[in-house]
Amino acid sequence: MALTATPEASPWIGAAASVAAQSRSTIFEMSRQAENAVIEPRDAGGFPSDWRRAVAARIATLNALPDLAAHYLAGVADPTLRDLANPAAAGRDARERSVITFMDRVATQPRSVQAEEIEGLKAAGVTDANIVRLCELNAFMSYQCRVLAGLAVLEGAAA
Repeated sequence: MALTATPEASPWIGAAASVAAQSRSTIFEMSRQAENAVIEPRDAGGFPSDWRRAVAARIATLNALPDLAAHYLAGVADPTLRDLANPAAAGRDARERSVITFMDRVATQPRSVQAEEIEGLKAAGVTDANIVRLCELNAFMSYQCRVLAGLAVLEGAAA
């Protein structure tokens, strides 16, 4: 269900949304490139791809997109990381709990995030570069969730 398929091969969007998507087909390629950049970057820093996929699944779940969550969770090979996809899971250690709390807040209440929360990540040992990586992941997931929600509205309007 990721926004990275081609519009012709997207079973998760209906006819009306597919027509709209085909007229903007480059969005699929650009979205795929953005997804690859945040899920499998050349320099993953402190957050390997499996961890990123699990957190992407978590963010999709928090945004009520179970098919998107399943898409990301399917790519998580490490069983200890699969638990992170569940919004009830807090993390495996103090650092990860701090990061997960931050990611959940940015995913669900982005306007409420305060500078103190960034300082909390730093206090937990997260470097500036890794904070940027976390924000990039959350920004892409926000984009993807919003586009999918918009496509769902388009499909509902055509029904």
